[in-house]
Amino acid sequence: MTKLTLENAVDHENALNGLIDPDRVRRVEVEALVDTGATMLALPADIVSELGITIRDRRKAKLADGTSIEVGRATGLRIEILGRDTTGDAWVLPVGATPLIGQVQLELLDLIVDAKSQEVRVRLAEGPVLDLLRAG
Repeated sequence: MTKLTLENAVDHENALNGLIDPDRVRRVEVEALVDTGATMLALPADIVSELGITIRDRRKAKLADGTSIEVGRATGLRIEILGRDTTGDAWVLPVGATPLIGQVQLELLDLIVDAKSQEVRVRLAEGPVLDLLRAG
C-alpha cells in the first residue's frame, strides 16, 4: 500500500493559470494497493465522483477472482505518488473497492516495488529516465 494523491487535472491547470483559487482544486488522498499484475490505475466510483472526473467508454474486465464486470474509463486525472506526478486515465471500480496502482503509472513515474520490503520506491533520485526511440 502507498499514498496516492489524485486531482481533477482540469482544475489543476485552471489553478495554475489563475482561473480558479488553488483551494478549489478537487483533490483526494488515498491509500492504494500497488498491483504489479495490473496494467492501469483503477479507482472506486465514489472517488471518481468526488473528483468530478468524466467517465468515458465502458468495457468488460475480469477481477482476480474470475468475476466479469463492466468498468468505465475515467479521464482527466492528475496522479501523484512519492512526489512525482503524471496525468492519465483510470478504470472505474465499484464503490468501496480498493484503489489499485498499475504498471503504467509505475513506469511513467519511474517507480519500483522493492520485493523484500514490499514498498514502492523511486528508482532514480534525479528523476525518470525515459527510453525513447531515436527517429531519423
